[in-house]
Amino acid sequence: MRRSWRMLLFFAGAAGIVCLFTLAAEPISQPRDVRNRYATAIISETFSQRNITDAVSAVNFDFRGFDTVGEEFILFVSVLGSLVLLRMVEDRKGKVLRDALEPWRDVGPSDAIRLWILAMIAPKVTFGIYIVTHGQLTPGGGFQGGVILATAALILYLGEGFTVFRDVISHPATEIVEGAGALGFVVIGMLAWVWGQPFLTNVLPLGKAHELTSGGTMALISISTGLEVAAGFILLLYAFLQENLSPVEET
Repeated sequence: MRRSWRMLLFFAGAAGIVCLFTLAAEPISQPRDVRNRYATAIISETFSQRNITDAVSAVNFDFRGFDTVGEEFILFVSVLGSLVLLRMVEDRKGKVLRDALEPWRDVGPSDAIRLWILAMIAPKVTFGIYIVTHGQLTPGGGFQGGVILATAALILYLGEGFTVFRDVISHPATEIVEGAGALGFVVIGMLAWVWGQPFLTNVLPLGKAHELTSGGTMALISISTGLEVAAGFILLLYAFLQENLSPVEET
């Protein structure tokens, strides 16, 4: 890509980011007329019944938790199906592979870009963990935080290429994490049976409001969901990148 086009793309993106930050700084207007009785009940009962301040997480991981199990396993099965369809054929295993787009690139990422990308991995991981663990207090949770965590692997590929990505991201370990996250959600739901309660009943102490321990089982469910979502998207990225690899020709 020509330098002029890269500069144009950069300034267009920078202008968009400035606009978004400007809008984010505006005060949020309070809803004045909520006519949905379901929404009114959820908003009024979330804090009093579960000691948390985020109604969306209360719906996802408590009041409507059983449906959320289905949503999580939809992602789990989708990732599993994609891995089966995009699995590496036997005649390519053991060969030195490179990105199929590499011969078509004029230049690779500069040292400054690589340094900036690598420097962003730690903040992204930290922010993703924050979103996962604070879902019961602020907007966020396992789904949103899991996607943020997965983008750390994506920018690693953008900065260092597939070889480093493959060496750092262990495919078997990521599969184990995805399965453990999905299983953890179900096990937490089955925990209620010990107390003779229905599946996914919130049986743990609700803790103190405005603290990470509030909400009972919701924090644990959010963490399990975050693990499954992050590992699932990393596996999808791994599979799609692997599909675009080509064997290095012997000279």
